[in-house]
Amino acid sequence: MTLIRTLAHFLRDRKVRRSLWALLKFVVFVVAMVLAFSVGFQVLMARLEGRSFSMLTSIYWTLSTMTTLGYGDIVFESEAGRIYTLAVLMGGIVTIFIVFPFTFIRFFYAPWLEAQIRNRIPRKVPADARGHVVVCTFNPLADGLIERLSQERIPYFVIEPDAERASEMYFSGVSVVMGEVDDPGTFEAMRVSEARLVLVNLTDEVNANVTFTVREVDAAVPVVAIARQDHAVEVLRRAGATHVLPINRWLGEQLASRVNAGQHHVHVIGRYRDLVVAELPVYHTPLAGKTVRETRLREHAGVSIVGVWERGRLHPVHPDMRLTEASVPVVVGTPEQVEELDYLFAIYDVNPHAVVVVGGGDVGRAAARALRERKIPVHLIEQDPAVAKRLRGACDRLVTGDAMDPEVLREAGFDEAPSVIITTTDDALNVFVTAQCRRLRPDVRIISRISRERNIEAIHHAGADFVLGSAALGIEATLSILMGKELIVLGEGIELFSMPLPKSLSGKTLAQSDIGAQTALTVIAIQHPDGTLRTNPPASTVLMPGMELILFGSAAQRQRFTEVFGEAG
Repeated sequence: MTLIRTLAHFLRDRKVRRSLWALLKFVVFVVAMVLAFSVGFQVLMARLEGRSFSMLTSIYWTLSTMTTLGYGDIVFESEAGRIYTLAVLMGGIVTIFIVFPFTFIRFFYAPWLEAQIRNRIPRKVPADARGHVVVCTFNPLADGLIERLSQERIPYFVIEPDAERASEMYFSGVSVVMGEVDDPGTFEAMRVSEARLVLVNLTDEVNANVTFTVREVDAAVPVVAIARQDHAVEVLRRAGATHVLPINRWLGEQLASRVNAGQHHVHVIGRYRDLVVAELPVYHTPLAGKTVRETRLREHAGVSIVGVWERGRLHPVHPDMRLTEASVPVVVGTPEQVEELDYLFAIYDVNPHAVVVVGGGDVGRAAARALRERKIPVHLIEQDPAVAKRLRGACDRLVTGDAMDPEVLREAGFDEAPSVIITTTDDALNVFVTAQCRRLRPDVRIISRISRERNIEAIHHAGADFVLGSAALGIEATLSILMGKELIVLGEGIELFSMPLPKSLSGKTLAQSDIGAQTALTVIAIQHPDGTLRTNPPASTVLMPGMELILFGSAAQRQRFTEVFGEAG
């Protein structure tokens, strides 16, 4: 019965049916060739040698010759007959031993194997699936999200309609289920009524349709929908999305918040439990040139420096680290302490000149709008004249041209600008413009968008001070909703997380643990079993069972931590 079901599924596939039809045509060709050679054998035997053979015998001679068996019981005596025998023999060798195997593999065996593989791809989640996350398509956002979900041991399933792509995902270890996202039956098979969350991450118009489809199946499951355009936000809410993430607008606002411009302010990037996490740009403040110890921020405001951004790299902090104009310390403290820090530094004006924004798309317009709301002037560069026409009024000065050209940058006021925000979707262009800006002005702060995680290293090497992409922002936002915590965006590839103390570290001091050297993670705080949270713990701190480490670093570094130190004791 299993073979019959597999065969039935095999024959239902349109691609398989086309392959079988091609194979059938080849078989008909071979049969016609055998019949033609057999008739030729009869005619030549009768005319050249005066012998007569039946059609069955002729086919027997043809097949034994074409397959090189050559029993020798029926042979031509004449030279012409032997030439004909060689022609049949060569035709058989080419057709049966060369063409036929490739044809059989291409049009039957390979489709059969593919059908077998596709038949193994689940059409529904396990019957006991609960608390899982349903992801509606596999894209860069989904790729990063499922890595983080795996680290948190949260089950997930990705919907994929294409059998070939689903096969690739299945054999690369992705939990994939075949189905159409606009079919209510797919979401019934995904058991959305038992799901922890549904992530709708396709295009805006498809997301609306999918959200309506999910709501047909279950009215209560949390639905997180990605909105590329601002005008899609309200539509997705009306469709039934619990949370709508206007990802391009948020990305523009996040990039704009990292500039050095206008009056100096501490930039709050989020809260972690009772702590506020913020960034304090050193640019044009008395902190430049001082060591971390010499800043005396803990004494003046009560905050602790837990890390320092330097040219796009987040470095662990130590007392003798010297801060430069390009340094951006990451500080943690209570809301009152961070407010006091902001008050202390608000007296400094960083730079009154306009910020240059490269790219007038959704992200660039959002960045310009966020800056102007803070009374910071904006000069915008857009290469496409048609797009540039729609940007009038969105900035203080509009320059139409190629940002790779130094003259276009200078026309936009680059020589005096405190910061440059690069917002195009082309990573190669962003890397080039970053390198060009860094070459022209080593002191300018460069904030750049990135589309693919693999290009992070390249753009950091080019000279970017801060990098963030829509996929990373979407991942952090989705996880913050899923985990019930506030969104914290440290930067592309950097996350803030907690880990229970592994048994292997119990009884050691923080210095003896060698966490930084072995994993490159930074311990920014330790939570004691009684709930006390100690920020920036000294190296002499003894690690005891029940403690929880608060760290920041990349997903790879987090995985390395688990591999090196094991699970909690």
